[in-house]
Amino acid sequence: MDSSSNLNPLREDTSEEDHVVEPIDEAPASVFAARPLRPPSTSSSEKYSPVEWTSYFDKEDDVSITGSDDVFHVYMAGTEGPVVLCLHGGGYSGLSFSIVASKIKEKARVVAMDLRGHGKSVSENELELSLETMSNDVLAVIKELYGDSPPAIVLVGHSMGGSVAVQVAANKTLSSLAGLVVVDVVEGTAIASLIHMQKILSNRMQHFPSIQKAIEYSVRGGSLRNIDSARVSIPTTLKYDDSKQCYVYRTRLEETEQYWKGWYDGLSEKFLSSPVPKLLLLAGTDRLDRTLTIGQMQGKFQMIVVKHTGHAIQEDVPEEFANLVLNFISRNRIGPNGVEIPGMWKPSQQPKT
Repeated sequence: MDSSSNLNPLREDTSEEDHVVEPIDEAPASVFAARPLRPPSTSSSEKYSPVEWTSYFDKEDDVSITGSDDVFHVYMAGTEGPVVLCLHGGGYSGLSFSIVASKIKEKARVVAMDLRGHGKSVSENELELSLETMSNDVLAVIKELYGDSPPAIVLVGHSMGGSVAVQVAANKTLSSLAGLVVVDVVEGTAIASLIHMQKILSNRMQHFPSIQKAIEYSVRGGSLRNIDSARVSIPTTLKYDDSKQCYVYRTRLEETEQYWKGWYDGLSEKFLSSPVPKLLLLAGTDRLDRTLTIGQMQGKFQMIVVKHTGHAIQEDVPEEFANLVLNFISRNRIGPNGVEIPGMWKPSQQPKT
């Protein structure tokens, strides 16, 4: 869930005339007094214009769940290697992993889904964001995509999506689960922040005259630090409200408070108990709780603190994020069929005589 608060109102771009450099007859007193020439500016609407998902993913699809009216939207990239299944945070969408997917798809397959009540997914009860329901949604999508023989899957979950990923792993019904990557969520810190969440949500700008303004707000307000990622990820977090004649948030997070604590209760223990290789990526602001501290000392998971980034690490520094995930896959020898042990021949191959 986005935890940015006290965001400043937008300020319109000033015109080029406001930044004309006056001639300087004498050298300035110091190098810090020199006023650099400003490069030609682009208009605000052009700078923050939306970008299509096709720039990063190979295809999109709607996955209908057998026995229900639920339809989950997924974005896919890549054709070889294990499947990196990406689960976004509260209020985000699968396109939060767009730039990451364009980097990972060179060595692995990527599937990024819009969770219930988010993006382009449609479900019977979009406010039923319990951990059990969302984890069952993920398992149902995997079942529809791959049947009874799914390829090796590395779950990557950001914030709320990290809790969903851990719950899927804790269910122990996904036999092909090969790795677990949790992004910027720690049980103790997350639960402690919940008392402020309604205020944070209500303090956000609620109405946008255009998608460009929403993208601009996300970047200038600090919730996202990468314009390129914001231009592709923000549009699907919005919907147009005909009655208000403006764009509003697609996901009504403020109406799901009853589920928030359940997202994080017992998260640390469930994370540590997962029998697959584990990676915890933090933005540097979280502190490990006692359970995770002991687990790290015992070498039960790998932890990396990513510097110079906000809460949405995958959006703010996508190239570094992609490299960390690929290194995790390589380090743990995760192939399309699971962990690959050097020297062992694959069932599809004949052993050499």
